[in-house]
Amino acid sequence: MTDPFYIRNFCIIAHIDHGKSTLADRFLERTGAISKREFKEQMLDSMDLEREKGITIKSQAVRMQYEDSVGDEYQFNLIDTPGHVDFTYEVSRSLAACEGALLLVDATQGVQAQTLLNLYQAEKVGLKIIPVINKIDMQSARIDRAKIQLLDRGFEEEDMIEVSAKEGTGVDELLELIVDEVPPPEAEADKRLKGLIFDSHYDSYEGAVVYTRLFEGRVKPGDRVRFMQKNKDFEVTSVGVFNPEMEAVEELRAGEVGYLLAGIKTLDQVKIGDTITGAEAPIPESEKLPGYREVKPMVFCGFYPHDGDRYEEMRDSLKKLALNDAAFEFEPAVSNSLGFGFKCGFLGLLHMEITRERLEREFGIDLLVTAPNVRYKVKMNDGSVRDVSYVGELPDPNEYEEIREPIVELNCYTPDDHIGDVMKLCEARRADFKTMEYLDETMVRLEYEIPLAEIVVDFFDALKSATRGYGSMDYEFIKYRESDLVKLQILLNKDPVEPLAFIVHRDKSYRVGRRLTKKLKKILPRHQFEVPIQASIGSRVLARETKPAQRKDVTAKCYGGDVTRKRKLLEEQKEGKKRLKQMGKVDVPQEAFLSILTLDDD
Repeated sequence: MTDPFYIRNFCIIAHIDHGKSTLADRFLERTGAISKREFKEQMLDSMDLEREKGITIKSQAVRMQYEDSVGDEYQFNLIDTPGHVDFTYEVSRSLAACEGALLLVDATQGVQAQTLLNLYQAEKVGLKIIPVINKIDMQSARIDRAKIQLLDRGFEEEDMIEVSAKEGTGVDELLELIVDEVPPPEAEADKRLKGLIFDSHYDSYEGAVVYTRLFEGRVKPGDRVRFMQKNKDFEVTSVGVFNPEMEAVEELRAGEVGYLLAGIKTLDQVKIGDTITGAEAPIPESEKLPGYREVKPMVFCGFYPHDGDRYEEMRDSLKKLALNDAAFEFEPAVSNSLGFGFKCGFLGLLHMEITRERLEREFGIDLLVTAPNVRYKVKMNDGSVRDVSYVGELPDPNEYEEIREPIVELNCYTPDDHIGDVMKLCEARRADFKTMEYLDETMVRLEYEIPLAEIVVDFFDALKSATRGYGSMDYEFIKYRESDLVKLQILLNKDPVEPLAFIVHRDKSYRVGRRLTKKLKKILPRHQFEVPIQASIGSRVLARETKPAQRKDVTAKCYGGDVTRKRKLLEEQKEGKKRLKQMGKVDVPQEAFLSILTLDDD
């Protein structure tokens, strides 16, 4: 077993597409963790979606053996973290498993928003930061500008290192720097077991695979361990490390990163951020690792199969996805217009989008996705409180006293020359300003309290636009607050379309209804009859547009002659369209549901 003095636990933090996965590939090559024959690009991004979108969705951990210039053997544990705002909590737990972080900056683009957000998180945890300037081989590289930006963030020029992850330039020097700069873990193997769960995945043969970093003690097969948050005991069947594939070892000791198997049947028994301890000699509750919180779905929407016959197949597919994703939940649902489907809960819109794409690609199921909603609390007339995650569950207005909506603490990070634009954006979304602080000479953090419903749909994109790509954000749920909310219905040909309904603040209902009817007029296909499109609250219509009928020239074959023949054909057509309008069904394309996601791009 490796002495903790010779262990280095670190992660790489970077903006999307700044070369994080490529640098990890070079590390795997240089340390001999993977042979040339086995090597493929973006080794740690195993999902097709991760490779295509250029983002890391699931955390990965890999162990590498490194021999430094004087011949000493070191154990490197690289923890690759997701970088999107939906997965902020997972990032914070992955950072808590490390002692150091490589701050990767693209020499062609400079310091970007997501880099800074993760940097502030890493500094909060107290990690040793090594600034790395990547892509120095590119013709458009502006190394001096990147250095100035890092100097503005408080780094010294002698601490910076220049590399090309693509060509391998400077990678050997960086590995030496990790040995010198990243502190070894403070770990004692003879103490009682204490470890952090920083991620997990589900294996169909082994059950839940628990990713852990041990801070104290040791664990081996046959030991009984306790997950403190769940207060459940399990017998360990196997422990191991990622090389980068799973490889069993005799035991894991304090300071090391690896996995354990204990015949755990479902992922909901494994909570990210939980503390592992020994079942026979547990640590006191007061020594539990800090920072744990329950990860709950924040955004809810309906998934319905295009082909109703594939409902059972879709249910099996969702079960398989839920095994690998403890934050995803679903339950059966029935809609008048869409048939049988499922109500699903997600961490945020990216999480929803990824789940939808995985269903379509990995399981080949075409989906209709309804408008996203957040979870409201409705106080009924009898004093009871009901959770409402879907518009269809909202009772009639005369049955309840008030609706409370979830409020989050929102932190917006922006360069100081965009403060006005960000404030304007937040105020338009019913945000209450709290504080503003300068993080350095140019970067500002604005803190707001804002309804979650105002930011889940397209706020992140609007923030990026307002700050020319330099803005970033994170948010955390704080409370529920009473608000004047109403159910906005969309009627097509006087029939309500349930999946297009959503809950909105009364003050914004007219504006939203107006925009949505205009959008639907553009998107809906023409029918043989004219289609009235209405937005209403209860029986009160707020806005209306009319989609004209598809016009067929029934008189085209009449040449000259008696005008009464033409008039008769036109009258017959008019009667037919009137009859169709009374019984005709309006086809609603998927774009209509998606139009709600981009209400503010007009």
